[in-house]
Amino acid sequence: MRTLSMAILLAAVLSGCSSGKTPNPPVDDTPQTPEEPQTPEEPLPSGPPVTQGPPNVPEFEPAFPGQTRVPAIQTKTALQVTEIASGFRNPWAIAFLPDQRMLVTEKPTGSLYIVTPQGVKSPAVAGLPRVDGRGQGGLLDVEVGPDYAQSGLIYWTYYEPRTGGNGLAVARAKLVEVEGEPPRVEGVQVIFRMMPTLESTLHAGGRLVFTPDGKLFVTLGERSILAGRVQARDVKSHFGKVVRINPDGSVPNDNPFVNTEGAKPEIWSVGHRNILSAALDRQHRLWTVEMGPQGGDELNRPEAGKDYGWPTIGYGEEYSGAPIHESPQGPGMEQPVYYWDPVMSPSGMTIYTGDLFPEWRDNVFIGGLSSQALVRLMMRNDRVVGEERLLTDLRVRVREVVQGPEGALYLLTDATNGKLLKVTPR
Repeated sequence: MRTLSMAILLAAVLSGCSSGKTPNPPVDDTPQTPEEPQTPEEPLPSGPPVTQGPPNVPEFEPAFPGQTRVPAIQTKTALQVTEIASGFRNPWAIAFLPDQRMLVTEKPTGSLYIVTPQGVKSPAVAGLPRVDGRGQGGLLDVEVGPDYAQSGLIYWTYYEPRTGGNGLAVARAKLVEVEGEPPRVEGVQVIFRMMPTLESTLHAGGRLVFTPDGKLFVTLGERSILAGRVQARDVKSHFGKVVRINPDGSVPNDNPFVNTEGAKPEIWSVGHRNILSAALDRQHRLWTVEMGPQGGDELNRPEAGKDYGWPTIGYGEEYSGAPIHESPQGPGMEQPVYYWDPVMSPSGMTIYTGDLFPEWRDNVFIGGLSSQALVRLMMRNDRVVGEERLLTDLRVRVREVVQGPEGALYLLTDATNGKLLKVTPR
């Protein structure tokens, strides 16, 4: 989106993005009550994109206007960033307990902490299984079970050490707190294991998203090395997939591949590289952002049974500069809703629904690692129409972003002295 004329093209595209056509209504001569006046929709942003480097693969053109480099936008509300706690070694995820305390994972050590809103940190929660903390491994996401008030169950993802290598696992257990004792988990159950086992310290994904109907999405990477990459579109492997399970690890009977011979029945969608960002929108639809290679980070809305193309198509290249894809498009494969070239290196993600920042309503927020930013996307009709890079003055790798109960945003910085930050209006 380098010129104003492209914004006009985008508006034309967006006007036709409804999910279906409505038939003409029958003629009705009954007098109608005048409708209340509609609040006019704000005009689409226009102008240059956010400041970034040149694309790594300029010969790959976007498939449609607004698929990359949309106009830059600017938050009008002044922001206050408050440090809640520090001293975390490369923290990865935040989950809120019902009393507004937070669970915070520490990636390489496999430690889980409980942190109060005032920043008081518990001793490490006892009873979690051992993790393979090398490279991108360790203890990753954590979520509070939807029935926590009754069951006390929490769920987490981690690199599980195995004979012959490792793999992502999802476990759950009851969180137990007794006054005067360190917190612990009891009754640990591994409810999902990424298969096959492979020796790799890279690209296992690891985000968890519960849905209102009680299902659990788990995002998975393709392990980076060639032996894993080639399995990303293969339904006989979990590599490079979104999977969907019940909270006990069983397979929902309406999953798209349950009746496909040889397929892993947990699979929801295929052809992903390394999904580190995932969230539900107001319509309870899953959105993800996945790490690209050198260029080609992607925003997707994974749908049941669909193929998102990696490694056959994409918008990036190898870190060496060697090509990966002959084309960014291919038959039977989905296009990303949006992509970044050069990458911004996505991590945690939330779609804002709070009241503290009315101008952010339904905007997508993504933690930026190499970009050292909180990335904001303004959405319209399931398309990105504006982008902003927030908090760049902090010069930190933003690993996690979640919306708190009061509508503030909570962030984790990826560092050996990682911090828990809170973003509110000033």
